Amino acid sequence: MIVFGGRGILLDVEGTTSSISFVYDVLFEFAKRHVGDFLITHQKDPVVSGLGAALAAETGSDPQAGPAQLALAAIDLMNRDVKSTPLKALQGLIWRRGFESGELVAHVFPDVPPALEHWAASGLDVRIYSSGSVEAQKLFFGHTAAGNLLPTLRGHYDTTTGPKREASSYAEIAADMGVEPRAILFVSDVGAELDAARAAGMATALAVRPGNRPPGGLFDHDPIESFTEIVV
Repeated sequence: MIVFGGRGILLDVEGTTSSISFVYDVLFEFAKRHVGDFLITHQKDPVVSGLGAALAAETGSDPQAGPAQLALAAIDLMNRDVKSTPLKALQGLIWRRGFESGELVAHVFPDVPPALEHWAASGLDVRIYSSGSVEAQKLFFGHTAAGNLLPTLRGHYDTTTGPKREASSYAEIAADMGVEPRAILFVSDVGAELDAARAAGMATALAVRPGNRPPGGLFDHDPIESFTEIVV
């Protein structure tokens, strides 16, 4: 159990609020199935073409690569779980169609919705920091099996803020929240992320969820199996 008297809670998504299997077996597979058609259909869209150019540069592909080649590059990055900012932005655009059509419904652990509602009602500033794009995060929390959870969240951060394993990213988030780092609790299943948050001065908690991998990292972080173990 963690007794937290601070002002803000920062949450990871994969392995913390949602199962790793949902992200890999459902979201990633949906993106892999549709990325080729999406790139072809939207190749004249300046946003999509810009993401395609960024992907080509990041993967060393031909700058003039067509949609098929870019799709293969994107699938390769997904297979290797590379935290690519343009890839995450592209995934968010693809997932929008799935969430809005109802084909995709986000999984969250049962303890998550009531905890988010309780924290928000208590006046806590609850935000998300994920390698998934802000666009994807908003789609995810707006279309969960428990309904729209966005009203409980005050903000979202992705890798455009900075890498999740660098302390400077957490310092920047704290500054954006207007809260001292020591008054923010960061919850994640990845030890290196928790180490970085602690180095920035945040309180930390290790999410221990079914299917999670060993957390790794350098330091010990208080483990929790449910958000009900966070007492505010």
